[in-house]
Amino acid sequence: MIRIFAACLALIFLALPAAAFDTKAKAAYVFDQTTGTVLLTKNADTPLPPASMSKLMTLYMAFEAIERGKQNGGLDLVEKLPVSSHAMAYGGSTMFLDTTDRVKVEDLLRGIIVLSGNDACAVIAEALSPDGTEYGFARMMTQRAQQLGMTNSTFANSNGWPQAGHLMSVRDLGLLATRIIADFPQYYPLFSERKFAFDGRAPKNTTNRNPLLGLGIGADGLKTGHTNEAGYGLVGSAKQGDRRVIFVLSGLGSSAERAQEAEAIVNWAFRQFSQKSLGAAGKRLADAPVAMGVSDSVGLELQDDLSVLVPVSGGADVKGEVIYTGPFHAPIAKGDVLGELLVQRGDLPEVRVPLVASDAVEPGGFMVKVTAAARHLLARLNAGPQDAS
Repeated sequence: MIRIFAACLALIFLALPAAAFDTKAKAAYVFDQTTGTVLLTKNADTPLPPASMSKLMTLYMAFEAIERGKQNGGLDLVEKLPVSSHAMAYGGSTMFLDTTDRVKVEDLLRGIIVLSGNDACAVIAEALSPDGTEYGFARMMTQRAQQLGMTNSTFANSNGWPQAGHLMSVRDLGLLATRIIADFPQYYPLFSERKFAFDGRAPKNTTNRNPLLGLGIGADGLKTGHTNEAGYGLVGSAKQGDRRVIFVLSGLGSSAERAQEAEAIVNWAFRQFSQKSLGAAGKRLADAPVAMGVSDSVGLELQDDLSVLVPVSGGADVKGEVIYTGPFHAPIAKGDVLGELLVQRGDLPEVRVPLVASDAVEPGGFMVKVTAAARHLLARLNAGPQDAS
């Protein structure tokens, strides 16, 4: 394996380690979605009661059902769904639905996102459940979560009502938020709605509980949660410029502490880290040797634009290293993956990106093969009897 250090590639620049964030949350996860960088973890993979933050899973599956369409077993935004006695019986945060209601799917979505309606979740769940029960839908939630890579999540209901076995890790919640934003951009603006006065029947429950909306820090979602067991939590996201940060906090002691901690997390993530470009797609970073080709070398270039997140203050070099196993044997096609660039950034996770051939290299003709054979023979003779055997 041949390793070329990036000091020769003009990729080194001085950065400083960002000050660590000492969160009061029982568990926390902070993720820079734009660059794919995990900035903070604390008990990130521990399954914990998620309270209403788990409503995001119900919403994700509802969005999937809407995209499938009613004709394919899904939902329609203007479709009206019945309210069962089971859904009506939920306490806590509700839309105050009763069994005489038939509610549009779009209103149920807003009721879940803005009003945190436990009853609205149950209505959606029973409509999509294979057996018509909320528990049947909860089993579907667990299966779908596993498919999405959420390996520390199990669901016993659709809304986070305290129940044995209803658990999620904060990393899973962060992954779920990332998927909602990426997979359903057409519905994501719902999460920034600050008021929803459904039917005028719940004047004390019309306001989005997300404490960051309207603060001017780019916050635009996603979901709060609170039970006595879970404490106060928030799955949040904020966008400033081209960067988006997703964060999850769980186990805080009060709504005020949740608001303060969440705003502090957002400020820390944007002020302590900045995005730096290391080159556009096609930037040539090194040359690698080629055997038996019409050319004796091939350029290694970035396959895609590369930008990374780096601390803005502190004292550690950010450096790149080209890694490949060579020499390569012709033929080589332009765009073939031949190696990778390893970027190290102090305490932040390392970044590995593919490097591809900048040009095609065709096999050499007769004289190239004769010359290569002669060089090989000469090398064996010069090596001596012991080394040449």
